[in-house]
Amino acid sequence: MARLFGTDGVRGLANGDLSPELALSVAAAAARVLAEHDSSHRPVAVVGRDPRASGEMLQAAVAAGLTSAGADVMQVGVLPTPAIAYLVGDLSADLGVMISASHNPMPDNGIKLFAAGGHKLPDTIEDEIEAAVGAAFSRPTGAGVGRIYDISDALDRYLAHLLKSLPSRLDGLRVVVDCANGAAWAAAPQAYREAGAEVIAIHALPDGENINDGCGSTHLDGLREAVRTEQADLGIAHDGDADRCLAVDASGEVVDGDQIMAVLALAMKESGELAQNTLVATVMSNLGLHLAMREHDVDLRTTAVGDRYVLEELRESNLSLGGEQSGHVVLPAYATTGDGLLTAMRLMSRVAATSSPLAELAGVMTRLPQVLVNVKVADKAAVATSDSVSSAVAAVEAELGDSGRVLLRPSGTEQLVRVMVEAPSHEMAEAAAQRLVGVVSSVG
Repeated sequence: MARLFGTDGVRGLANGDLSPELALSVAAAAARVLAEHDSSHRPVAVVGRDPRASGEMLQAAVAAGLTSAGADVMQVGVLPTPAIAYLVGDLSADLGVMISASHNPMPDNGIKLFAAGGHKLPDTIEDEIEAAVGAAFSRPTGAGVGRIYDISDALDRYLAHLLKSLPSRLDGLRVVVDCANGAAWAAAPQAYREAGAEVIAIHALPDGENINDGCGSTHLDGLREAVRTEQADLGIAHDGDADRCLAVDASGEVVDGDQIMAVLALAMKESGELAQNTLVATVMSNLGLHLAMREHDVDLRTTAVGDRYVLEELRESNLSLGGEQSGHVVLPAYATTGDGLLTAMRLMSRVAATSSPLAELAGVMTRLPQVLVNVKVADKAAVATSDSVSSAVAAVEAELGDSGRVLLRPSGTEQLVRVMVEAPSHEMAEAAAQRLVGVVSSVG
Protein backbone atom coordinates (compact mmCIF):
# COMPACT_ATOMS: atom_id res chain seq x y z
CA MET A 1 0.00 0.00 0.00
CA ALA A 2 1.34 3.45 -0.91
CA ARG A 3 2.29 5.79 1.90
CA LEU A 4 -0.51 8.20 2.76
CA PHE A 5 1.82 11.12 3.43
CA GLY A 6 3.81 12.37 0.47
CA THR A 7 6.69 14.85 0.55
CA ASP A 8 4.24 17.67 1.35
CA GLY A 9 1.37 16.14 3.31
CA VAL A 10 -1.67 14.31 1.99
CA ARG A 11 -2.87 15.35 -1.48
CA GLY A 12 -5.41 14.14 -3.96
CA LEU A 13 -8.59 14.88 -5.88
CA ALA A 14 -10.91 16.59 -3.41
CA ASN A 15 -14.04 14.54 -2.69
CA GLY A 16 -12.39 11.73 -4.67
CA ASP A 17 -9.38 10.03 -3.14
CA LEU A 18 -9.12 12.94 -0.67
CA SER A 19 -12.60 12.54 0.79
CA PRO A 20 -14.06 14.31 3.83
CA GLU A 21 -14.09 10.93 5.56
CA LEU A 22 -10.35 10.61 5.04
CA ALA A 23 -9.76 14.19 6.18
CA LEU A 24 -11.76 13.56 9.34
CA SER A 25 -9.87 10.35 10.04
CA VAL A 26 -6.43 11.93 9.47
CA ALA A 27 -7.29 14.83 11.77
CA ALA A 28 -8.63 12.55 14.51
CA ALA A 29 -5.53 10.36 14.24
CA ALA A 30 -3.25 13.41 14.50
CA ALA A 31 -5.03 14.59 17.65
CA ARG A 32 -4.77 11.15 19.24
CA VAL A 33 -1.06 10.80 18.44
CA LEU A 34 -0.39 14.24 19.90
CA ALA A 35 -2.28 13.36 23.07
CA GLU A 36 -0.32 10.11 23.41
CA HIS A 37 2.97 12.03 23.22
CA ASP A 38 1.87 14.69 25.72
CA SER A 39 -1.14 14.04 27.94
CA SER A 40 -0.48 17.07 30.16
CA HIS A 41 -3.08 19.19 28.40
CA ARG A 42 -5.79 19.19 25.79
CA PRO A 43 -4.26 19.46 22.26
CA VAL A 44 -4.87 22.71 20.38
CA ALA A 45 -4.73 22.96 16.59
CA VAL A 46 -4.60 25.96 14.24
CA VAL A 47 -6.56 25.26 11.03
CA GLY A 48 -6.40 27.35 7.86
CA ARG A 49 -6.99 26.89 4.15
CA ASP A 50 -6.58 28.37 0.69
CA PRO A 51 -9.69 29.63 -1.17
CA ARG A 52 -10.45 26.61 -3.34
CA ALA A 53 -14.08 25.55 -2.98
CA SER A 54 -13.35 22.11 -1.54
CA GLY A 55 -11.44 23.72 1.31
CA GLU A 56 -14.70 24.64 3.02
CA MET A 57 -15.79 21.01 3.04
CA LEU A 58 -12.41 19.68 4.13
CA GLN A 59 -12.00 22.31 6.83
CA ALA A 60 -15.32 21.21 8.33
CA ALA A 61 -14.19 17.57 8.21
CA VAL A 62 -10.78 18.36 9.77
CA ALA A 63 -12.41 20.39 12.55
CA ALA A 64 -14.85 17.54 13.22
CA GLY A 65 -12.03 15.01 13.34
CA LEU A 66 -9.90 17.05 15.72
CA THR A 67 -12.73 17.87 18.10
CA SER A 68 -14.03 14.29 18.05
CA ALA A 69 -10.65 13.23 19.43
CA GLY A 70 -10.72 15.90 22.15
CA ALA A 71 -8.62 18.65 20.54
CA ASP A 72 -9.61 22.31 20.45
CA VAL A 73 -9.55 24.05 17.06
CA MET A 74 -8.56 27.63 16.29
CA GLN A 75 -9.86 28.46 12.81
CA VAL A 76 -8.01 31.27 11.03
CA GLY A 77 -9.70 31.18 7.62
CA VAL A 78 -7.95 31.77 4.30
CA LEU A 79 -4.27 32.47 4.91
CA PRO A 80 -0.94 31.45 3.32
CA THR A 81 0.65 28.20 4.43
CA PRO A 82 3.58 30.02 6.11
CA ALA A 83 1.06 32.05 8.12
CA ILE A 84 -0.34 28.82 9.56
CA ALA A 85 3.18 27.67 10.46
CA TYR A 86 3.88 31.02 12.15
CA LEU A 87 0.57 31.07 14.04
CA VAL A 88 1.15 27.60 15.50
CA GLY A 89 4.08 29.08 17.41
CA ASP A 90 2.53 32.49 18.02
CA LEU A 91 -0.65 30.99 19.49
CA SER A 92 1.24 28.26 21.41
CA ALA A 93 -0.67 25.53 19.60
CA ASP A 94 0.33 21.88 19.38
CA LEU A 95 -0.55 21.32 15.74
CA GLY A 96 -1.13 23.25 12.55
CA VAL A 97 -3.32 22.07 9.67
CA MET A 98 -3.19 23.79 6.27
CA ILE A 99 -5.77 22.69 3.72
CA SER A 100 -4.25 23.41 0.33
CA ALA A 101 -2.83 21.77 -2.77
CA SER A 102 -0.41 24.64 -3.38
CA HIS A 103 0.14 25.12 -7.13
CA ASN A 104 -2.04 22.16 -8.15
CA PRO A 105 -5.23 22.72 -10.19
CA MET A 106 -8.42 23.67 -8.35
CA PRO A 107 -10.02 20.18 -8.22
CA ASP A 108 -7.12 18.93 -6.07
CA ASN A 109 -6.62 19.65 -2.41
CA GLY A 110 -4.33 18.60 0.40
CA ILE A 111 -3.73 18.47 4.12
CA LYS A 112 -0.38 19.65 5.44
CA LEU A 113 0.44 19.21 9.13
CA PHE A 114 2.81 21.28 11.28
CA ALA A 115 4.18 20.32 14.68
CA ALA A 116 4.47 22.61 17.70
CA GLY A 117 6.54 25.66 16.84
CA GLY A 118 5.40 25.50 13.21
CA HIS A 119 7.93 22.90 12.09
CA LYS A 120 7.22 20.11 9.63
CA LEU A 121 6.20 16.88 11.31
CA PRO A 122 9.00 14.31 11.62
CA ASP A 123 8.55 11.23 9.44
CA THR A 124 8.18 9.09 12.58
CA ILE A 125 5.16 11.09 13.76
CA GLU A 126 3.63 11.02 10.28
CA ASP A 127 4.04 7.23 10.35
CA GLU A 128 2.26 7.04 13.73
CA ILE A 129 -0.59 9.18 12.43
CA GLU A 130 -0.90 7.09 9.29
CA ALA A 131 -1.03 3.91 11.37
CA ALA A 132 -3.81 5.41 13.49
CA VAL A 133 -5.97 6.50 10.54
CA GLY A 134 -9.23 4.57 10.60
CA ALA A 135 -8.43 2.77 13.86
CA ALA A 136 -11.14 2.55 16.49
CA PHE A 137 -10.64 4.72 19.58
CA SER A 138 -12.44 5.70 22.74
CA ARG A 139 -14.23 8.91 21.83
CA PRO A 140 -14.54 11.61 24.49
CA THR A 141 -18.02 12.77 25.46
CA GLY A 142 -19.46 15.71 27.34
CA ALA A 143 -16.82 18.29 28.26
CA GLY A 144 -14.16 16.06 26.72
CA VAL A 145 -15.27 16.94 23.19
CA GLY A 146 -13.09 19.63 21.61
CA ARG A 147 -14.28 23.16 20.92
CA ILE A 148 -13.95 25.38 17.83
CA TYR A 149 -12.91 29.04 18.00
CA ASP A 150 -12.47 31.63 15.25
CA ILE A 151 -9.31 33.75 15.56
CA SER A 152 -10.26 37.16 14.24
CA ASP A 153 -6.79 38.75 14.36
CA ALA A 154 -4.85 35.95 12.65
CA LEU A 155 -3.98 38.02 9.57
CA ASP A 156 -2.93 40.99 11.69
CA ARG A 157 -0.60 38.77 13.74
CA TYR A 158 1.04 37.39 10.61
CA LEU A 159 1.45 40.80 8.98
CA ALA A 160 3.02 42.24 12.13
CA HIS A 161 5.52 39.37 12.07
CA LEU A 162 6.39 40.05 8.42
CA LEU A 163 6.92 43.75 9.02
CA LYS A 164 9.26 43.04 11.94
CA SER A 165 11.46 40.95 9.63
CA LEU A 166 11.95 43.80 7.13
CA PRO A 167 15.51 45.23 6.99
CA SER A 168 14.27 48.47 5.41
CA ARG A 169 10.97 49.85 4.17
CA LEU A 170 9.71 49.66 0.60
CA ASP A 171 8.87 53.34 0.18
CA GLY A 172 9.13 54.49 -3.43
CA LEU A 173 8.67 51.06 -4.98
CA ARG A 174 5.85 50.39 -7.43
CA VAL A 175 5.11 46.67 -7.52
CA VAL A 176 2.62 44.37 -9.23
CA VAL A 177 1.71 41.27 -7.23
CA ASP A 178 0.04 38.22 -8.77
CA CYS A 179 -1.83 36.49 -5.96
CA ALA A 180 -2.82 33.43 -8.06
CA ASN A 181 -6.41 33.89 -6.80
CA GLY A 182 -5.07 31.98 -3.84
CA ALA A 183 -4.21 32.23 -0.18
CA ALA A 184 -2.19 35.44 -0.62
CA TRP A 185 -5.05 37.43 -2.15
CA ALA A 186 -5.51 39.63 0.95
CA ALA A 187 -2.25 39.15 2.86
CA ALA A 188 0.28 39.98 0.15
CA PRO A 189 -1.10 43.32 -1.11
CA GLN A 190 -1.74 44.48 2.45
CA ALA A 191 1.73 43.45 3.65
CA TYR A 192 3.50 45.23 0.81
CA ARG A 193 1.40 48.38 1.22
CA GLU A 194 2.02 48.51 4.96
CA ALA A 195 5.73 48.17 4.22
CA GLY A 196 5.55 51.30 2.05
CA ALA A 197 5.18 50.04 -1.52
CA GLU A 198 2.65 51.19 -4.09
CA VAL A 199 0.87 47.95 -4.97
CA ILE A 200 -1.11 46.87 -8.02
CA ALA A 201 -2.72 43.51 -7.23
CA ILE A 202 -3.77 41.14 -10.01
CA HIS A 203 -5.54 37.79 -9.79
CA ALA A 204 -6.64 38.77 -6.28
CA LEU A 205 -10.35 37.96 -6.53
CA PRO A 206 -10.68 34.27 -5.60
CA ASP A 207 -14.06 32.70 -6.23
CA GLY A 208 -13.22 29.18 -5.09
CA GLU A 209 -12.69 27.93 -8.63
CA ASN A 210 -10.06 30.22 -10.21
CA ILE A 211 -7.05 29.45 -8.01
CA ASN A 212 -3.88 28.94 -10.13
CA ASP A 213 -5.98 29.23 -13.29
CA GLY A 214 -3.53 30.71 -15.78
CA CYS A 215 -1.96 32.87 -13.10
CA GLY A 216 0.52 32.86 -10.25
CA SER A 217 4.08 31.58 -10.11
CA THR A 218 3.47 28.81 -12.66
CA HIS A 219 1.97 31.19 -15.29
CA LEU A 220 4.03 34.38 -15.41
CA ASP A 221 2.96 35.94 -18.73
CA GLY A 222 0.17 37.98 -17.17
CA LEU A 223 2.47 39.39 -14.53
CA ARG A 224 5.16 40.23 -17.06
CA GLU A 225 2.68 42.17 -19.17
CA ALA A 226 1.21 43.96 -16.14
CA VAL A 227 4.65 45.08 -14.93
CA ARG A 228 5.40 46.61 -18.32
CA THR A 229 1.95 48.18 -18.69
CA GLU A 230 1.96 49.65 -15.18
CA GLN A 231 5.59 50.77 -15.53
CA ALA A 232 6.29 49.07 -12.21
CA ASP A 233 9.71 48.58 -10.67
CA LEU A 234 9.11 44.84 -10.39
CA GLY A 235 6.52 42.11 -10.09
CA ILE A 236 5.99 39.37 -7.53
CA ALA A 237 4.24 36.05 -8.25
CA HIS A 238 2.93 33.68 -5.60
CA ASP A 239 1.50 30.19 -5.93
CA GLY A 240 -1.83 29.02 -4.53
CA ASP A 241 -0.73 28.75 -0.91
CA ALA A 242 1.96 31.48 -1.10
CA ASP A 243 4.87 29.47 0.22
CA ARG A 244 6.87 30.40 -2.85
CA CYS A 245 7.79 33.56 -4.71
CA LEU A 246 9.12 34.34 -8.16
CA ALA A 247 9.82 37.83 -9.46
CA VAL A 248 9.82 39.84 -12.67
CA ASP A 249 12.06 42.84 -13.30
CA ALA A 250 10.92 46.16 -14.78
CA SER A 251 11.42 44.94 -18.35
CA GLY A 252 9.36 41.79 -17.75
CA GLU A 253 12.29 39.37 -17.45
CA VAL A 254 11.75 36.52 -14.99
CA VAL A 255 13.88 36.40 -11.84
CA ASP A 256 13.75 32.81 -10.58
CA GLY A 257 14.42 31.29 -7.17
CA ASP A 258 18.13 30.83 -7.83
CA GLN A 259 18.55 34.52 -8.69
CA ILE A 260 16.47 35.56 -5.67
CA MET A 261 18.70 33.44 -3.43
CA ALA A 262 21.80 34.99 -4.99
CA VAL A 263 20.52 38.51 -4.25
CA LEU A 264 19.54 37.61 -0.69
CA ALA A 265 22.78 35.74 0.00
CA LEU A 266 24.92 38.73 -0.91
CA ALA A 267 22.68 41.09 1.05
CA MET A 268 22.87 38.84 4.10
CA LYS A 269 26.63 38.43 3.75
CA GLU A 270 26.95 42.21 3.72
CA SER A 271 24.79 42.58 6.84
CA GLY A 272 26.45 39.69 8.68
CA GLU A 273 23.29 37.55 8.65
CA LEU A 274 24.60 34.78 6.38
CA ALA A 275 25.54 32.09 8.89
CA GLN A 276 28.84 30.35 8.15
CA ASN A 277 28.91 32.32 4.90
CA THR A 278 26.82 29.48 3.40
CA LEU A 279 23.80 29.12 1.13
CA VAL A 280 21.84 25.86 0.80
CA ALA A 281 20.24 24.86 -2.54
CA THR A 282 19.19 21.64 -4.24
CA VAL A 283 21.05 19.74 -6.93
CA MET A 284 18.66 21.26 -9.49
CA SER A 285 19.85 24.82 -8.90
CA ASN A 286 21.50 26.31 -11.96
CA LEU A 287 25.28 26.16 -12.34
CA GLY A 288 25.13 29.94 -12.65
CA LEU A 289 24.26 30.11 -8.95
CA HIS A 290 27.31 28.00 -8.08
CA LEU A 291 29.57 30.23 -10.18
CA ALA A 292 28.14 33.45 -8.73
CA MET A 293 28.53 32.27 -5.14
CA ARG A 294 32.07 31.09 -5.82
CA GLU A 295 32.92 34.50 -7.28
CA HIS A 296 31.64 36.23 -4.14
CA ASP A 297 33.22 33.78 -1.67
CA VAL A 298 29.95 32.24 -0.51
CA ASP A 299 29.88 28.50 0.13
CA LEU A 300 27.05 26.61 -1.56
CA ARG A 301 25.80 23.31 -0.15
CA THR A 302 23.46 21.14 -2.19
CA THR A 303 20.75 18.73 -1.09
CA ALA A 304 18.33 16.36 -2.76
CA VAL A 305 15.35 17.95 -4.51
CA GLY A 306 12.61 19.04 -2.11
CA ASP A 307 12.26 21.86 0.39
CA ARG A 308 12.17 19.37 3.26
CA TYR A 309 15.80 18.43 2.51
CA VAL A 310 16.81 22.08 2.38
CA LEU A 311 15.08 22.60 5.72
CA GLU A 312 16.86 19.61 7.25
CA GLU A 313 20.27 20.94 6.22
CA LEU A 314 19.47 24.44 7.45
CA ARG A 315 18.35 23.17 10.86
CA GLU A 316 21.08 20.56 11.35
CA SER A 317 23.88 22.97 10.41
CA ASN A 318 22.39 26.16 11.93
CA LEU A 319 22.40 27.97 8.59
CA SER A 320 20.35 31.03 7.66
CA LEU A 321 19.36 30.84 3.98
CA GLY A 322 18.33 28.11 1.57
CA GLY A 323 15.82 27.26 -1.09
CA GLU A 324 14.91 25.97 -4.51
CA GLN A 325 14.90 27.24 -8.08
CA SER A 326 11.09 27.11 -7.94
CA GLY A 327 11.00 29.98 -5.46
CA HIS A 328 10.70 28.11 -2.17
CA VAL A 329 13.11 30.13 -0.01
CA VAL A 330 13.63 29.54 3.70
CA LEU A 331 14.98 32.08 6.18
CA PRO A 332 15.09 30.15 9.48
CA ALA A 333 15.59 33.26 11.63
CA TYR A 334 12.10 34.38 10.60
CA ALA A 335 10.19 31.32 9.38
CA THR A 336 10.05 27.57 9.88
CA THR A 337 9.07 26.91 6.28
CA GLY A 338 9.20 28.55 2.86
CA ASP A 339 7.38 31.90 2.98
CA GLY A 340 6.71 33.63 -0.33
CA LEU A 341 5.66 36.91 1.28
CA LEU A 342 8.72 37.04 3.51
CA THR A 343 10.95 36.27 0.52
CA ALA A 344 9.33 38.98 -1.58
CA MET A 345 9.64 41.57 1.17
CA ARG A 346 13.31 40.80 1.72
CA LEU A 347 13.95 41.00 -2.02
CA MET A 348 12.08 44.29 -2.40
CA SER A 349 13.82 45.66 0.67
CA ARG A 350 17.15 45.07 -1.04
CA VAL A 351 15.95 46.89 -4.16
CA ALA A 352 14.74 49.84 -2.07
CA ALA A 353 17.81 50.00 0.17
CA THR A 354 20.30 49.95 -2.71
CA SER A 355 18.20 52.06 -5.12
CA SER A 356 19.25 49.47 -7.71
CA PRO A 357 16.90 47.99 -10.31
CA LEU A 358 16.05 44.34 -9.72
CA ALA A 359 17.63 43.47 -13.08
CA GLU A 360 20.95 44.86 -11.89
CA LEU A 361 20.82 42.99 -8.58
CA ALA A 362 19.77 39.72 -10.24
CA GLY A 363 22.58 40.21 -12.77
CA VAL A 364 25.02 38.99 -10.14
CA MET A 365 24.09 35.55 -11.47
CA THR A 366 23.94 34.45 -15.10
CA ARG A 367 21.60 31.53 -15.71
CA LEU A 368 23.17 28.95 -17.97
CA PRO A 369 20.85 27.41 -20.56
CA GLN A 370 19.36 24.25 -19.11
CA VAL A 371 17.79 21.27 -20.89
CA LEU A 372 15.82 18.71 -18.88
CA VAL A 373 14.51 15.51 -20.48
CA ASN A 374 12.44 12.83 -18.73
CA VAL A 375 13.41 9.44 -20.13
CA LYS A 376 11.02 6.52 -19.62
CA VAL A 377 12.94 3.36 -18.78
CA ALA A 378 12.12 -0.20 -17.82
CA ASP A 379 14.63 -0.32 -14.95
CA LYS A 380 16.00 2.92 -13.50
CA ALA A 381 18.27 0.95 -11.17
CA ALA A 382 20.01 -0.59 -14.19
CA VAL A 383 20.66 2.87 -15.56
CA ALA A 384 22.17 3.99 -12.26
CA THR A 385 24.70 1.14 -12.30
CA SER A 386 25.47 1.12 -16.04
CA ASP A 387 29.11 1.56 -17.08
CA SER A 388 28.08 2.87 -20.50
CA VAL A 389 25.92 5.57 -18.91
CA SER A 390 28.74 6.53 -16.54
CA SER A 391 31.18 6.73 -19.46
CA ALA A 392 28.80 8.87 -21.51
CA VAL A 393 28.29 11.26 -18.58
CA ALA A 394 32.03 11.50 -18.00
CA ALA A 395 32.62 12.29 -21.68
CA VAL A 396 30.06 15.13 -21.67
CA GLU A 397 31.44 16.50 -18.41
CA ALA A 398 34.95 16.51 -19.87
CA GLU A 399 33.73 18.44 -22.92
CA LEU A 400 31.89 21.03 -20.84
CA GLY A 401 34.55 21.44 -18.17
CA ASP A 402 33.75 24.24 -15.72
CA SER A 403 31.35 25.86 -18.18
CA GLY A 404 28.60 23.25 -17.86
CA ARG A 405 27.07 20.54 -15.73
CA VAL A 406 25.37 17.15 -16.08
CA LEU A 407 22.88 15.60 -13.67
CA LEU A 408 21.11 12.25 -14.06
CA ARG A 409 18.44 11.73 -11.43
CA PRO A 410 16.03 8.78 -11.16
CA SER A 411 12.43 9.67 -10.33
CA GLY A 412 11.36 8.77 -6.84
CA THR A 413 7.92 7.56 -7.94
CA GLU A 414 8.12 6.47 -11.60
CA GLN A 415 10.33 4.47 -13.95
CA LEU A 416 11.91 7.66 -15.24
CA VAL A 417 15.43 9.03 -15.37
CA ARG A 418 15.72 12.81 -15.55
CA VAL A 419 18.59 13.94 -17.74
CA MET A 420 19.66 17.53 -17.09
CA VAL A 421 22.44 19.37 -18.92
CA GLU A 422 23.59 22.97 -18.52
CA ALA A 423 25.97 24.52 -21.02
CA PRO A 424 27.09 27.92 -22.35
CA SER A 425 24.46 27.77 -25.13
CA HIS A 426 21.09 26.09 -25.51
CA GLU A 427 22.33 24.29 -28.62
CA MET A 428 25.25 22.73 -26.73
CA ALA A 429 22.99 21.72 -23.84
CA GLU A 430 20.39 20.20 -26.18
CA ALA A 431 22.99 18.24 -28.16
CA ALA A 432 24.65 16.86 -25.03
CA ALA A 433 21.30 15.98 -23.45
CA GLN A 434 20.14 14.08 -26.53
CA ARG A 435 23.38 12.08 -26.58
CA LEU A 436 22.82 11.05 -22.98
CA VAL A 437 19.13 10.31 -23.61
CA GLY A 438 20.17 7.89 -26.34
CA VAL A 439 22.54 6.01 -24.03
CA VAL A 440 20.03 5.95 -21.13
CA SER A 441 17.27 4.66 -23.42
CA SER A 442 19.47 1.89 -24.80
CA VAL A 443 20.34 0.67 -21.27
CA GLY A 444 17.00 1.15 -19.51
